[in-house]
Amino acid sequence: MNDSKKTTTNVDNDSNNILSKIVQDYDIDVSSDFKQILQNMNESGGFEGRHLANGIVILQNMLKEKNCTKFLSFVGALISTGNRGIVRDLIKNKMFNCVITTCGALDHDIARSFSYYYEGDFGLDDKVLLNKDIHRLGNILVPNKNYGPLIENKLQPILQGLYDKSKSSKEFSPSEIINYIGSKLNDTSFLYWAFKNDIPVFVPGIVDGAVGNQIWLFNQGHRDFKIDILKDQTLLSELIFDSNMTGAFMLGGGISKHHTLWWNQYRGGLDYAVYVTTSPEWDGSLSGALVKEAISWGKVTTEAKQITIHADVSTILPFIYYGLISK
Repeated sequence: MNDSKKTTTNVDNDSNNILSKIVQDYDIDVSSDFKQILQNMNESGGFEGRHLANGIVILQNMLKEKNCTKFLSFVGALISTGNRGIVRDLIKNKMFNCVITTCGALDHDIARSFSYYYEGDFGLDDKVLLNKDIHRLGNILVPNKNYGPLIENKLQPILQGLYDKSKSSKEFSPSEIINYIGSKLNDTSFLYWAFKNDIPVFVPGIVDGAVGNQIWLFNQGHRDFKIDILKDQTLLSELIFDSNMTGAFMLGGGISKHHTLWWNQYRGGLDYAVYVTTSPEWDGSLSGALVKEAISWGKVTTEAKQITIHADVSTILPFIYYGLISK
């Protein structure tokens, strides 16, 4: 009985301490600006609305930190959508120091630099699309001629140029290959701006996609052309150990999120972390794991400003970006 009463008392005390902020109704009209709406969401949004507002504030503060190395990680499918323009501008405007992504992001960036994707529908008949030689990525349509054959036609000469340029060693890190590819693309490309601004793009799963396949194909005729993946790990280690602080904006999970967290554990964890996902945590997946779970692994510091936002990245990224660039 004594233990029960003690527990009840603790709960009452906690309740008295935490019942300090009253949920207020939004008051939005045609004169409301984004800052006011964001403040309303931050104070009384509830649920994921408040997480979104908190995430924008965390990112705003992270971007103000001059001595913070900022990581941007994202899944490849995002680059097949109009959000490619936001990713490009985040890099073009030098808002981040380092990119970690997937081979699919390279594929879509190259393909869309030279051709077009089209709006589709989730309900389209995939057998009909197969007969029309059209790939479906959700509700995005990718004509086959604008993807695999195009990437091969464009990438093989680029790889040949990199090969001929190197007079000594023909071993390259993935980021070196990616940097050279970016130099050959136009200014609609996020890879171009990463090259232009000397921002390294790391793709730990470089062979998992069309670009990786083309690198393998090039190697078949140039056996001394090799990838040294450990060179990128060395570069990442230098970034990490030279940083006073680190922060990350992680769009979707998988290998890009994990690689970002993995390397930051070696300096005691991220100081800022904003993660957007649609995955649940109950199945134990990395993609579903909340950012705060990474605290137990030493990948996020115990004092970090961190939040997980459960939402579709393609839905909320435009609003997050507007929140970061609006005065």
